[in-house]
Amino acid sequence: MSLKKAREVINIEAKAIEGLTKKLDKNFVKAVDVIAKCSGRLIVTGMGKTGIIGRKIAATLSSTGTPSIFMHSAEAVHGDLGQVTRNDVLIVISSSGETEETTRLIPLLKKIGSRTIAITGNKKSNLAKYSDVVLDVGVEKEGCPLGLAPMASTTATLVMGDALAACLIVRRGFKKEDFAFYHPGGSLGRRLLLKVDDIMRKGNNYPRVKKTMLVKDVLLATTKVRCGSACVVDPKGKLIGIFTDGDLRRHIEEDKGLLMRKVDSVMTKNPAAIVKDKLAVEAFALLKEKKIDELPVVDDKGKSCGLLDIQDLLKAGLF
Repeated sequence: MSLKKAREVINIEAKAIEGLTKKLDKNFVKAVDVIAKCSGRLIVTGMGKTGIIGRKIAATLSSTGTPSIFMHSAEAVHGDLGQVTRNDVLIVISSSGETEETTRLIPLLKKIGSRTIAITGNKKSNLAKYSDVVLDVGVEKEGCPLGLAPMASTTATLVMGDALAACLIVRRGFKKEDFAFYHPGGSLGRRLLLKVDDIMRKGNNYPRVKKTMLVKDVLLATTKVRCGSACVVDPKGKLIGIFTDGDLRRHIEEDKGLLMRKVDSVMTKNPAAIVKDKLAVEAFALLKEKKIDELPVVDDKGKSCGLLDIQDLLKAGLF
C-alpha cells in the first residue's frame, strides 16, 4: 500500500510539472522581461507552504545574478511593506489567488507603483485579475490523499521559479565565474574558482624536453619527477608534442630500437592542451572529452609552462 501511494504521488507531481510546458506563453516571456529590466529589487512574497517555496525561489534567483529578497505576506501588512518602492518588482505567490494576506497586498502595491507578477493556480482569482503578469501553475490534482495539503501545486510553483531563474541566467549572460563569486565556500567554490595554474605541476616538477632528446633520456626525466608523460618543446619553448606511457607501449613492441630514437619521431604531435588561466573544472572536462590522463599546460603564447594530471585534480578535492 505504501509503495503504491508513493508512486501515485510521484506520478501526480510529475504530471503537474509536465503540464507546465503547455501553460507557458507570452506572459512568461513578459515576466522575464519585467524582472530583467527591474531597476529596484525583486521581492518574492507568499504565505504558508507557498511562502516557503517563495523563499527558495528568492534564494535561487539571488545566487544566479538576480538579487532577490523574501517578504512574508502577513508581515508585509504589519510594517514590512515599508521596504517596497515603486522601482521594485514583486512575485506574489498564491495557489488559490485568494489568500487574504496576499490579496490584501495588491491594492497597496498598486498605490506604491511597483509591478506585480502573480504565480497562481487560479487565473480567475483577484490576484490574477489585478496583477501585471500572471503565471499559471494550476494542477489537476494534489498529491495529498485528503486533497488538503499542497503538494503538486507547490512543486509546480517551485519549477516555475526555476524556469524563471534559468531564463534570467541566459538573459543576463551570467557565467560560471559569477556563480562562483556567490558560492566561495566548500567544494563548490573550489571547483569553480580554482585555476589550472593553482594545481598544475610546474618548474622542476614536470619534464619538459627538447624534440632531439632520445627516448631513453625522456624516460629517465619522467621517472625522476614521477610523471606519466613529458612535454616536448621546440627551441623557443613552444609546446609541439607530448610523450606518454601510452606512446611507449604502442611503439616498443614494433620498434626494438625505440629507446635510441629521437622523441619527436614517436611523440603525439599537437596534443590537446589548456591555458594556465583556465578554470580547473574546464581542464577536467577536456581530460574527460579526450579520454586522457595528462594535459599539457601552456601560456597565452603557446609556451609549455606546466603539466596537469588527473591525479592532481583528485588531490585538490575537486571531484
